[in-house]
Amino acid sequence: MNTADPTVPLDELVRLRRHFHAHPELSLFEFDTNAFIEARLAELPFDEIRSKVAGTGTLATLVGGRPGPVTLLRADIDGLPVQELTGAEYTSTRSGVMHACGHDAHVSILLSAARTLVARRAEVAGTLVFCFQPAEEGPAGNRLMIEAGALENPHVDRTFALHVYSGLDVGKVGVRDGAFFASADEFRLTLRGKGGHGAMPHCSVDPITAGAQIVSSLQSIVSREIAPRDPVVVTVGRFTSGTTFNVIPDEAVLEGTIRCFDSEIRKSMPGRLERIVQGLCAAYRVEYELEYHWQYPPTVNDPKTNAIVRATAQRLLGVENVVEHDITMWAEDMAFMQELRPGAYFLVGSRGDERTSYPHHNARFDIDERALAVGYQMMVGLGLGHE
Repeated sequence: MNTADPTVPLDELVRLRRHFHAHPELSLFEFDTNAFIEARLAELPFDEIRSKVAGTGTLATLVGGRPGPVTLLRADIDGLPVQELTGAEYTSTRSGVMHACGHDAHVSILLSAARTLVARRAEVAGTLVFCFQPAEEGPAGNRLMIEAGALENPHVDRTFALHVYSGLDVGKVGVRDGAFFASADEFRLTLRGKGGHGAMPHCSVDPITAGAQIVSSLQSIVSREIAPRDPVVVTVGRFTSGTTFNVIPDEAVLEGTIRCFDSEIRKSMPGRLERIVQGLCAAYRVEYELEYHWQYPPTVNDPKTNAIVRATAQRLLGVENVVEHDITMWAEDMAFMQELRPGAYFLVGSRGDERTSYPHHNARFDIDERALAVGYQMMVGLGLGHE
């Protein structure tokens, strides 16, 4: 990577990224972000701009000067409900909201790549659809964009998307054929017992004791029911109950996530979960209500499309900077488009030092901004369609 290359607008990439970082917005409420994106796009001679798609999304279409497929390039635009603790000069100006996952970088990369690709329209093979997507962090904005027609008019043939990643050194690109990111489904378990005095547990039915046993026993699904070769995660991320130290409450609520890669294992998880919950609740005399919500499927890279990413990265960055990456247990709503069209999702390293090595969704998450140049080069290269 040569960030001194005058064709790489690093200063502009940094300015854009810091603007978005300082003004994050939550999923489906990206009104200012959307207005900023659409104002920048309106400065350029696209063939079509579709505004406010799925509420706060945007699609801009560019017909290239050479024959080729219809290619969708996507960036997600939403922030997270996190109070920022980076102390950066461009820290979030909105209390309790932060770009703690790098979407500010994604938007900046795609906006800058769009400007370059419009200027180089004659070199573009086929038609490009620039997709600025809201609500990746939970509400499945990718699916909302599909429902709003993002893959049609023109009919999209293939998709590309990237994610900056603090687990990979800046200057590196991570690629993987096949399943890359896990599915992500959510459960909510409500346990109902009989409250009473903490000094007289025999007069109560304790939902906390039952919940504690359930949290522990759910791990036996992974350790004793699933083959070790099949990655599965069952995590209870929230356990809420009670109001004070000496009262056994009437109710406890457990919420968690289940992640895997195999479709048959994924289908089996609600039944496995309920079997354990049902048995333990009977043993501990509590009633239960289990809600299971199907969310994101696994993100699967089409090998032929992914080969284009790999070749582009090797040409632009050098073979030594292209990493064959392991699977990750994240989930990504780009999975919905990649279920319907051949697609490739790749990682752009953003770790430069200790400050930029915090994990995603951490209140101190930040990136080495040289990663912006790498992402920009990749999106321009994929947009030009030089295979």
